[in-house]
Amino acid sequence: MQDLTGKTVVVTGAAKGIGRAIAVAFAKEKCNIVVNYHSTEPKETIDLCEAEGVKVLALQGDVSDFNFAKDFINQAKKEFGSVDVLVNNAGITRDTLLLGMKENDFDDVINTNLKGTFNMIKFASKIMLKQKAGSIINMASVVGVTGNAGQANYAASKAGVIGLTKSVAKELASRGVTANAIAPGFIETDMTAVLTDEQKAEIFKGIPLARGGKPEEVAEATVFLAKHKYITGQVLNVDGGMVI
Repeated sequence: MQDLTGKTVVVTGAAKGIGRAIAVAFAKEKCNIVVNYHSTEPKETIDLCEAEGVKVLALQGDVSDFNFAKDFINQAKKEFGSVDVLVNNAGITRDTLLLGMKENDFDDVINTNLKGTFNMIKFASKIMLKQKAGSIINMASVVGVTGNAGQANYAASKAGVIGLTKSVAKELASRGVTANAIAPGFIETDMTAVLTDEQKAEIFKGIPLARGGKPEEVAEATVFLAKHKYITGQVLNVDGGMVI
């Protein structure tokens, strides 16, 4: 397990929820943090990270934009001298049943969740290959494994992330760069806070641990994968046993 002190960690979609928890977890490991956000200001994320005594760089932009991704990684490298860990967490949903799904509902989700992940990997991996070290961690989802009614676009994007992760792991392994995916289950964030207690209770019936996960629990798994040099090409389900 490698010491992450002084490493540079890029986290996309880090303004809140799982992304914020991941950024803070790496800050506690004394890493430099590069935060990406699209619309929501990441002030709380920045404050929490800086409270750990580390440097933070925040860059606004859309990871589905190929040129932005290139500039983003270049700025991170210029600021801190390296890119050691890339966490692709940025993602969106446009949930609706297939017959009611509009073309842009599908395209937007694929572009952000899958193409955005590809964009960031493409440019960060060049730096990692030269360093002969690095860790790429992509946020998938249990629905990328199981599928889910009303989420054909989201499930397809996350299944794509899993396939992308495995392919990248095979391509980069010879230079000591690892690539893994995390597949969260029902995690208690702003997105799930709108559900009633009754709705949550019904969902928990399908979770062996009978509760939702915390963003911090996903963050702990992310740090673990970043520290481990001999795990690559894997999908780690953080789901309380939903997919067994």
